[in-house]
Amino acid sequence: MPIYDYKCRQCGHRFEQVVKADEVPPCPRCNASDPERFFPFSANVSTTKTRERTTAIARGRARAVKKEKDHAHQEYLRNHIKDHS
Repeated sequence: MPIYDYKCRQCGHRFEQVVKADEVPPCPRCNASDPERFFPFSANVSTTKTRERTTAIARGRARAVKKEKDHAHQEYLRNHIKDHS
């Protein structure tokens, strides 16, 4: 049984409901019997451009993390050499 998103036409309340086939549930807030089924705007579209942009963002973040780790490692080595010399 699928979960659908609904918006009540009378009170504007948005809710999700598990329904069978073409069953239309009443609004849980005002009990209206004709809510509008809608599709959320969270559709994910993958194109070459979006994949390249996402990859570029991920690589940029990875470079920043690597730079920070390298800096921390160099600082550790400096302190270790200073403490044990």
